[in-house]
Amino acid sequence: MSTPVRYWIDPLCPFCWVTSLWIREVAPERDLDISWQPISLLIKNELTVDSPWYGVAKWSYGLLRVLESVRASEGEGAVGDLYLEYGRRIHHDGQSEWPVVEALEATGLPASHAAAFDDEQWDAELLRRHHEALALVGNDVGTPIIGIPGKDGNEVAIFGPVIDARPEHYDALALWDATVLLARMPEFYELKRSRTGGVDPGARP
Repeated sequence: MSTPVRYWIDPLCPFCWVTSLWIREVAPERDLDISWQPISLLIKNELTVDSPWYGVAKWSYGLLRVLESVRASEGEGAVGDLYLEYGRRIHHDGQSEWPVVEALEATGLPASHAAAFDDEQWDAELLRRHHEALALVGNDVGTPIIGIPGKDGNEVAIFGPVIDARPEHYDALALWDATVLLARMPEFYELKRSRTGGVDPGARP
């Protein structure tokens, strides 16, 4: 039986993107059923209009609204496909603040979902899912956040793993197994070291 995994994303976050490529690689060999969930760095970091990140974070919030519109009528698989197209454009092609209809058309999804970008009706569902992540892991975290069934079947979650490049295949599998072990261990709190390099997203998927 496949393992349900909830993976919280903000399309803007490069670490979230690299980790998402890792978990996509791992998914077939660990039989993971991934659903892509929204978490907004605009909301999480309480960015104000005077922040240099406000504009792009607000644009990314619009991308999350579109994902919720797609989820509601096209299903979870389409959400993953659209996030993949977002990431290609942002983190491989270096594009920013492009019209979301371009990503919808590239993914074969109805262009009508672009209307969700500025539509506040999607905020309640988006923020409900956003706050579910923080209820599981606490507020002193970033992205990505991964939720899996715990030992008792109840969902547990962990912030990370934060990686700046995809590991080799067998290391990728070992990293997943270690992540599961730590996420399911209530005694575990944190592992961390200082980052010394930039993010390498690798080949465009």
